[in-house]
Amino acid sequence: MAVMGRWLIFLSLILTTAECLAEHHRHVQVVTELSPPHQTLVAGGVDGYSTQLVKAILQQAGVTGSIEIYPWARAYKMALQQPDILIYNMARTAEREQLFQWIGPVAAYRLGFVKLTHRHDIQLNSLADAQDYSIAVQRHDLAETFLKKHGFSQPDQLVLAADITESWQLLLNGKVDLIIDDPMALVAMAEYFNIKSEYVEFEFAIKLLQQQTYLAANKAMSVEMISDLQQAHRKVAESALYQKVMRSEFD
Repeated sequence: MAVMGRWLIFLSLILTTAECLAEHHRHVQVVTELSPPHQTLVAGGVDGYSTQLVKAILQQAGVTGSIEIYPWARAYKMALQQPDILIYNMARTAEREQLFQWIGPVAAYRLGFVKLTHRHDIQLNSLADAQDYSIAVQRHDLAETFLKKHGFSQPDQLVLAADITESWQLLLNGKVDLIIDDPMALVAMAEYFNIKSEYVEFEFAIKLLQQQTYLAANKAMSVEMISDLQQAHRKVAESALYQKVMRSEFD
């Protein structure tokens, strides 16, 4: 009995140690889309302004994470269906509020219409003016929902793309008249496509699409993990890096 007792104590210690190690080596999968300058690919890894914030939040929370880039529609579906997944940059809309758990903002966007500079025929003074043109938007993106709600429902008016790079390709190839992006992204995207930044221009800001976007989590992620990540976000939000990414130095 003494021997058996010692073995039970030994086994209990092993299990307790394993549980402690698991708690201190928590891992999550993080998904996003390619969207310079916030989410970029550098030397085979994911980088960019928002990505740096996400990495800082994970580190502050004591969580390791593998960050992977997918087309937005696929990333969105993964975050919606798989329990231990984080996603960014997610617009926090009324439709999505109950579908995800919200960690905190990691970017600020001033979205609007972008056109090719030589398209002098496109002059927008209001959102309604864009009704006359074809527009590429990402599938399941905030812009798709927004434009459909505001009357952009005619055939061929909205062209759905897998991600922002496909939207840009459609614009650069003359397949659509307009895309929606942030003016801050133009230089980075021009560099990505190896064109001069003067080749494209920001034509009209859509004020209703100006917003902060979030790091969000699947609804099934544990309460403890969400609490740790939210606390880590609050700590990172006090940093100079956060202030820079959230635009105070870009204004």
